[in-house]
Amino acid sequence: MKTGRTIVELAQELLEQQETKRDFHASTKSLTMVPSGKFQLETTSGLELMPATSYAHAQMASKLNIPKVYYDRMMKQSPDLLAENVNHWLEQRQEETSLIRTLRGQMRAFLSSRYRIVDNHDILAMVLPELSEMGSGIKIASCQVTDERMYLKVINTDIEAAIAVGDPVQAGFILSNGEIGNSSISIEPFIMRLVCTNGLILKDKKQRKNHAGRSAENSDLYAIDTIQAIDDAFKLKVRDLVRNAISISTFQEAVADMQGAKSNPITGSPVKAVEVIAKSIGLSENESGLVLKHLIDAGDLSQFGMLNAVTRTAEDIESYDRATEVERLGSSILYLPTTTWREIATANS
Repeated sequence: MKTGRTIVELAQELLEQQETKRDFHASTKSLTMVPSGKFQLETTSGLELMPATSYAHAQMASKLNIPKVYYDRMMKQSPDLLAENVNHWLEQRQEETSLIRTLRGQMRAFLSSRYRIVDNHDILAMVLPELSEMGSGIKIASCQVTDERMYLKVINTDIEAAIAVGDPVQAGFILSNGEIGNSSISIEPFIMRLVCTNGLILKDKKQRKNHAGRSAENSDLYAIDTIQAIDDAFKLKVRDLVRNAISISTFQEAVADMQGAKSNPITGSPVKAVEVIAKSIGLSENESGLVLKHLIDAGDLSQFGMLNAVTRTAEDIESYDRATEVERLGSSILYLPTTTWREIATANS
């Protein structure tokens, strides 16, 4: 499992971010791109000139139907042409209102005005009291906030089982949230193997709460008490998701599947098996090499060994976002059809 921040460090960073965030519900005609690649926004207090993140540029390309490859090529080779293209297509959308999210003076998201703002700071404030009421066995195993998402990996030390003698695992969940239109609030079952602290995210069991709601936080369509009721209902949904995030039945089913996976050996070439697995679940060449190394080092040439080689590789990946995704990809190996695994396990170079 990738090590992140402490919960205190996370809370401090989110508080600092809150102080530097600015959001604009602005007419599209008030936004223009300048040849430097920055965006200029006309606000009631004057012009705001801001650089944009790569994610915000990708959103702009998507919104304006400019192929991303061409957008990136213009940005690198012909910034004047890019500005001309972007401004032309922005002019065609002058009647639209967009949500522009900024952090520390940088435009980080270009979104529909209907996007519901659910900040990481608010999610954490909702979740921490619920965790404290779930008992002394609840522990935050890892947490992080990146440019893309916030993560909380939570385990319940009171819910434990063994894959084999001396190989205990504990149940938990991972909560993630994106503030820039890249993901909804998501809660997924999480299993931690104690002998190596590898984390496995059961991606097929995901629960989500989308960032979609009323058109603007200060919408004139609703009375104040109606707006408050909508917000209260949203908080209750998040509360219920957290309270029901750790399912004993889901945990027990996954443990049984992992125990069964130990009985599925790799009888062919480990190199070929890793090659096929990496291609099927979307690992890079470097990640594939790390998986092979960890598979051989652990000496467990089985489906369970392959799963753990993938989740162990997550610890070696610098990006917390990608490391978490690799932990999620590991569960794909656990749920491969029997015939597919046999083909992989018996493959030869």
